[in-house]
Amino acid sequence: MEITKCVSHQQASQLLHNKFVVVLGDSIQRSVYKDLVLLLQKEKFLSTRQLKSKGEMCFEQDCLVEGGSYERMHNGTAYREVRQFRSAHHLVRFYFVTRVYSSYMQSFFEDLRNGLKPDVIIFNSCVWDISRYESSCVENYKENLHMFFSELKRNVPQETLVIWNLTMPLGKGIKGGFLVPEIEHKASHLRYDVIEANFYSGTLADAYGMDVVDLHFQFRFSLQHRTSDGLHWNAVAHRKITSLLLAHSAQAWGVTMPLAAVENTEVAAQWPADENSAPTERHPSRRNSSYGGPFSNACWPSDFLTNPAPHHLAQPPVRNGFDYRPPNGHHPIQQNVMRRQRVRLHYVPYIHPKYRH
Repeated sequence: MEITKCVSHQQASQLLHNKFVVVLGDSIQRSVYKDLVLLLQKEKFLSTRQLKSKGEMCFEQDCLVEGGSYERMHNGTAYREVRQFRSAHHLVRFYFVTRVYSSYMQSFFEDLRNGLKPDVIIFNSCVWDISRYESSCVENYKENLHMFFSELKRNVPQETLVIWNLTMPLGKGIKGGFLVPEIEHKASHLRYDVIEANFYSGTLADAYGMDVVDLHFQFRFSLQHRTSDGLHWNAVAHRKITSLLLAHSAQAWGVTMPLAAVENTEVAAQWPADENSAPTERHPSRRNSSYGGPFSNACWPSDFLTNPAPHHLAQPPVRNGFDYRPPNGHHPIQQNVMRRQRVRLHYVPYIHPKYRH
């Protein structure tokens, strides 16, 4: 029997009362959205079918706004899906994206400029960025991160809590619709590339004054909850993700929210575990030190990883041609999550017209 500390339906509903939450990212982030929508309505875990489904017209009282089943379903980089759940006191929206910054993202920023301002933005984009695009995708990913965070800084109100999720651990062997034949040669080292990409994106997000939740670290010893495709995670893992995100938000808002212990043996049994989730893989630092991928440690000064720069440095140095410094002299001021404590109260339910993308 496995016990996990989770946020309850009542806690989630009260914490996000009259809050607007936006989730952006790939299929993992879509499941983050789905678990949050489900938890806001009932004390249940996602089913196997709900986790595997994409582009459906309706999920637990939400609606498909754009893309998905309205268009031809495919596994290409041009796939789009916008979903929204709205109740009397909750609004949650999801955008499926395959690249952290692109022409499509301009529509998202247009929504930010002209529509309701979100209270929370939860975002991750990595695996597609560093695998499904051209040969220079790694360098483009670095540049796109800078552009996205800079654009987000200009368009999001200061009181909005922006949470950048680091990508979760990948398996040794990845399979499924994501792994098209053109990128099969990248599968063996993609999990290492993700570790290095997490370091880049997490450091940059922090430099722009955004919050970072390290899901890779949190799930390094929970690989039994990763599914057999080596990429996705079961319902137990996603409830833990939701709990981590909501606990982080509660701390940022100065709210005390103790987590309750929940048994999840039956739920975990619904999903076959990743057969590559051996104990040795739970220690990424044991990887072959000769690995020289595009995000390899050789990119960094010899003493950087053992003696990282203090968090409070106002002028982090340029490394490997990648400048972590936000433009125009913007630097993070406070040094912990409590810098996000906001006072933005809503006293009436959402009554605005149905969202149209």
